[in-house]
Amino acid sequence: MNIIETKCLCKAYSDESGKVGAVKNIDISIEKGSFVSITGRSGSGKSTLLKMLGGLLMPTEGTVYIGGRNLYEMSEKELAAYRCNEIGFVFQDYILEETYTVSQNIEIALMIAGIPPKGRMKIIDSVLDEVGMIHKKNSRVKCLSGGEKQRVCIARAIANNPQIILADEPCGSLDYKNGRVIMELFRKLRDAGKTVILVTHILEDANMTDRIITLKDGCIIKNEDIRYSQTGI
Repeated sequence: MNIIETKCLCKAYSDESGKVGAVKNIDISIEKGSFVSITGRSGSGKSTLLKMLGGLLMPTEGTVYIGGRNLYEMSEKELAAYRCNEIGFVFQDYILEETYTVSQNIEIALMIAGIPPKGRMKIIDSVLDEVGMIHKKNSRVKCLSGGEKQRVCIARAIANNPQIILADEPCGSLDYKNGRVIMELFRKLRDAGKTVILVTHILEDANMTDRIITLKDGCIIKNEDIRYSQTGI
């Protein structure tokens, strides 16, 4: 069952010379519960595509279907609810409040989602335990390492129990060891039934996913299912 489909998806920006195509005629289908990486050189359109899948960037042309619904035919209210409840975002630069505690950073997301105060601590403890950060619950974010911050970001992303996780270069600024920890967390989420879409320029990270979509100049040049090669089937 496909949870995400795009049809002739395009995004163009204007500069002095006219329109420049960042993403061109992208047709993809992503199965529910799969782990997909989008890779390519800098400027290939990876992050632009991810933002359109997440409801953060309006396409110039084409459509994005989520569970059969046209994402960009939703009202602003419906689109905001989709981003809040159906999608978990993980970014390279964390976007955490440095002076807040780990717990407070996750609670902000729960407040925005309308979760009553009474139920928030149970959710916070659960997601921090899942990413191995329960012992840092009351630590201020500014005191954490890069790898620890990214684990907090993942905890925040899954706090509302979204069906889709979108991660934009989450290991780009991490060392090898911390990058492996983050990738294993994403694999664990995939195993729990989440759909994980990862933008990365790191080939080793892409090879830990089920499928690699390679972009060049805004176009798909390769769409390869690697699950079978990994298992030897």
